[in-house]
Amino acid sequence: MKQVAVIAGPTGSGKDTLITEVIKRYPRCSRLITATTRAMRPGEVNGVHYHFFDKEFFLAALERGDILEYNYRPSLDTYYGTYRPELEKQMSNGRIVLAQVQMVGATYLKEHYGATTIFILPSSFEMLEKRIRARDPQLTDEEVMARLNIARQEVQEDAPRYDYHITNEEGQIPKTVDELVGILTKEGYNLDA
Repeated sequence: MKQVAVIAGPTGSGKDTLITEVIKRYPRCSRLITATTRAMRPGEVNGVHYHFFDKEFFLAALERGDILEYNYRPSLDTYYGTYRPELEKQMSNGRIVLAQVQMVGATYLKEHYGATTIFILPSSFEMLEKRIRARDPQLTDEEVMARLNIARQEVQEDAPRYDYHITNEEGQIPKTVDELVGILTKEGYNLDA
């Protein structure tokens, strides 16, 4: 039985919302809580939003095999990774785990856990820019452009390597969730159990 699926896409593409909506419809599904070395933001809860580790603990977990794959962002001096104990706990509880990870994580989960990988595309980069600005009005124009450039790169270079692509049209979340659920069902995920 398939238990791990990757839902990825550029910032502002709606992947968080889509994962939340699938979990609302199908309580057997859950979100993979990944690990990070970044500081907790106001309102975040350790073990709910991320597993917040200091760098020393993260690197020790990586050394002992508890971080299955990771990304390092030099500009932020921050690590993000898949925390094996979290993934195995959810799987042993019979969950279908929806993982929001970068390309390296998607590749790892596909190879080692048979994950189906789904990339969420924005309907347009203009819409993506509006979403980015609405989510964080404090961003400078330079920061917004940097995020848009990363998004363009992800769409051009990473998206073709995913199994499926879904365009998340503005105002069409239920339709997009239906499309996502259709892919998961077709791929053999038992959502209703």
